[in-house]
Amino acid sequence: MGAEEVATMGRTRLSKSVVGALLVAAITTGCAPAAGTGGGTEAGASGGQATGGGTATAPPVGTAQARPPGTPRTLVEGLAVPWGVAFLPGGDALVTERGTARLLRVTPQGRSSEVGVIDGVSAQGEGGLLGVAVSPRYSSDHFIFVYFTTNDDNRIVRYRYDGGLSDATPIVTGIPKGGIHNGGRLEFGPDGYLYASTGETGQGEMAQDRNSLGGKILRMTADGKPAPGNPFGTLVWTYGHRNVQGMAWDPQGHMYATEFGQDTWDELNLIEKGHNYGWPVVEGFGGKGRLTDPLLTWRPAEASPSGLAYADGSLWAAALRGRRLWQIPLTGNGAVGRPVARFTGEYGRLRAVTRAPDGTLWVTTSNKDGRGSPRPGDDRILVIPVH
Repeated sequence: MGAEEVATMGRTRLSKSVVGALLVAAITTGCAPAAGTGGGTEAGASGGQATGGGTATAPPVGTAQARPPGTPRTLVEGLAVPWGVAFLPGGDALVTERGTARLLRVTPQGRSSEVGVIDGVSAQGEGGLLGVAVSPRYSSDHFIFVYFTTNDDNRIVRYRYDGGLSDATPIVTGIPKGGIHNGGRLEFGPDGYLYASTGETGQGEMAQDRNSLGGKILRMTADGKPAPGNPFGTLVWTYGHRNVQGMAWDPQGHMYATEFGQDTWDELNLIEKGHNYGWPVVEGFGGKGRLTDPLLTWRPAEASPSGLAYADGSLWAAALRGRRLWQIPLTGNGAVGRPVARFTGEYGRLRAVTRAPDGTLWVTTSNKDGRGSPRPGDDRILVIPVH
């Protein structure tokens, strides 16, 4: 594998002198920083300078081996920026389209039908209809959850789905919205609670403000209340995030998240209760024990990582700007091995990756999002065997 396809781990970062020093001092003394550094988009900005200071150190590299996946096949084509995928009992999936606000139902045989158009969606910039999640108690409560952008905010709305959508109930409102960095991933964890990623909308100071819902991972009940055991008694589970786009758990219960960097380092993080992941003080490594460093980093041109899933001993991260699927093997104790790039350039920008009930991966392309080059049949859902 060429050097351009290998995830970069542990190189020296640049410092943004005065701003970085002031922000580090603010964190050290427990104060929220006065200003952040926005900029960059999911496409991955280039030519800039990393925030914060310090020297990167190499992360531990596990000994796990990456067993190659099988050959992808197209399940559905002709979609428009499919953003989120969540499976219903029985194997059908709910799929969101960011710009059209359509919620689709897709069968494992490739039949697609429209469940409905979500009311109130404002699809501007990176906003629109984003994440979707299915209640782990769906057989009894028939709840599904969607995350979307309105004219005023980002919000999480619960629906009852039983052949059609009903009982729309906003459970979290007031999540900051912007032209960029709206977060939007929804996942139920193995603890049965709903996790949501939020972006800092290009206003980096939000990420360090624990009273803001921007730049966080949230953890909640099905009613949108703080889940028992949350570290600050609020919805906030972790903070200091720029724009988390993927969340997944391994069989041991370790939680992982992919995150867009600004100009220099994209990240894979191990998510732990109450931790501060450093944005905008640090991009990549350099937390020096005060802030939580990533497990590994990539250059944005190789990644701009979006959806994340666990399957067959590896994490699988969809890359937008990188136009590839990253396979990150894991050891039994959650340590990461050396990432391997799969399908580089073959399908364009990759957005969502979700493990299906049969163990395959469903991966969506995002070539119609204004930053890609649509190909015949785009956008599509690919099915990739991994065992």
